[in-house]
Amino acid sequence: MPGDNLTRVETQDSKSHVDVSSYDVALDLTTGEETFASTTTVTFSAKAGASTFIDAFTRTVHAVTLNGRSLDPAVVSDGVRILLDDLAEQNVLVVVADAEYTNTGEGLHRFVDPVDGELYLYSQFEVPDSRRMFAVFEQPDLKASFQFTVTAPAAWQVVSNSPTPTPVAKKGSTGSADSVATWAFEAPPRISS
Repeated sequence: MPGDNLTRVETQDSKSHVDVSSYDVALDLTTGEETFASTTTVTFSAKAGASTFIDAFTRTVHAVTLNGRSLDPAVVSDGVRILLDDLAEQNVLVVVADAEYTNTGEGLHRFVDPVDGELYLYSQFEVPDSRRMFAVFEQPDLKASFQFTVTAPAAWQVVSNSPTPTPVAKKGSTGSADSVATWAFEAPPRISS
């Protein structure tokens, strides 16, 4: 597979045979200090039989399922892109991976404030940083709806460009400092990644 960044030819090729409908992204921010769990379900149409790739900067890809067919992550993923062959007219792709936190402002930035000792995360999704958090056809002309579900410590404030939903305590969470909750954001209108 080619380098980290898309070329003009690659974007033109993707746009000519891929149309993305939606992304359903589940992030679990309770899995460790270096990585977080990222599960992406992408619904898209394509030219039947075509091949393409989806961007996904990952530490580990655990599973890739295309239209109910399991693909071997060791074969289709290089840590930057996931190769997708023999597409159908209508496709559902599920990618289960571990993504890395950064401290550079790219992807999901993780920072412990030395003054208050609290942990802070943020993302601006500057081009092309969404691929550092979830599997995505990362080019502005492939707009889609994005629905995010975030699991995090219950004491956190989790916000998005959608209205903030009421968090739901995870089963077994006790309300203690280590309790966990899930925020299920509604999808905004179609936007670029």
